[in-house]
Formats: sequence, C-alpha cells, structure tokens
Amino acid sequence: MLTTARLEAFSDAVIAVAITLLVLDIKVPEASSTSGLWHALGDRWPNYASYAVSFVVIGIIWVNHHSLIDVVQRVNRPLALLNVILLLTIVLIPFSTALMARYLPHGGGLSHVAAAVYSLVFLLMSLGFAAVWLYASRGRRLVVPGFTDEELRQITRGFTAGLPLYGVAIGVAFLSAAACLVLHLLLAIYYALAARSSVRPPTAASG
Repeated sequence: MLTTARLEAFSDAVIAVAITLLVLDIKVPEASSTSGLWHALGDRWPNYASYAVSFVVIGIIWVNHHSLIDVVQRVNRPLALLNVILLLTIVLIPFSTALMARYLPHGGGLSHVAAAVYSLVFLLMSLGFAAVWLYASRGRRLVVPGFTDEELRQITRGFTAGLPLYGVAIGVAFLSAAACLVLHLLLAIYYALAARSSVRPPTAASG
C-alpha cells in the first residue's frame, strides 16, 4: 500500500544519493610542489562553484519536498509516478553540475551549452514539483483538509513562480555561463525564502 511515509522515505534516499554524487566530480589534483598544488586547487574553482550552488539547491529541494508531503493526506498511484518523475530530474543534477564545471572555464559556445543544459535540468525539476503539487491539490483530492482557496492559490504560486525564471536562466546561459550560475544561486535563495512556510498543515499554521 502506498503511504506518505513510504513516498517520503524513498524520496529522501534518492535525494541523498543525488547530493552525495555531487562531490565525486571534485577530483584530487596532482602536483609536485606546494605552489603547484595551490595553483591546481585554484584551477578547479568551476568545480567548487558548481558544487556549492547545486548542493544548496538540492538541499532546498529536500526541505521543500518535505513541506509538500506534509500537506498530502494520502498517496495514489498517479501521484507516486509523478513523484518518481520529479526524482528523475533531481538525479540528473549531478550530471549537469559536472558538465557545467567542465566547460564553465572554456567560455564561448561550450560554456553556453553546458549552462543551458544545467538550466534545463532545473527547469524540468521545477516542472516536476509543480506537477506533483497541482495533481495533489486539484479539487483538494489528496491534500489535508482545512486550506482556504487563497492559501491553495498561494502555495500554487510558490511552486510555479520559478518556471519562467528557469526559462530566463536558459536564455542567460547563451550570454554568460558564469552569470547563469549566479542566477541559479539567486533562484535557490528565492526558493529558500519564498512563501514555502505556508506549505504546512492548517493546524500547524494556526498554532
């Protein structure tokens, strides 16, 4: 039987694997001198920057996913499948992060394509979140009772507001890969500070 606890546990495991895989792209450099090692470490700044942004984003994904599941009263098969699709996009983040780190210092077309793919993965992730919430909340079929119509609309805005912004990020990728990475950091901050606090059971909201 599908339960919210099983859905949450499985999702936690997948997200934990995804966030752990990020560090595998940070390789130990080879060097024969102290100055050479410092130089080699410095040359890997794209790996550190991409890793940091993606780690923060996946961490926020984890927090927001818990917030979403907290207001889901029950799970059916379509919701579980939509959640699997969401997890599929999350697991792609380590690949897109490695791609970004590899081609960010190249500049030009290579960095633009890498940044566009990076942004596309996050757009797909955002679509996955929106799909899970919209399905669960449509007609109040799976969410806990007690939310007002305005509260549901507010939560929906929170889960869909990032969609056009990730589209903008894809456009920015073809102008500057570095600016695109900074934009993703800003989007992560937005999602951390946005009205996710409203995604909670009405009983908790009134307490």
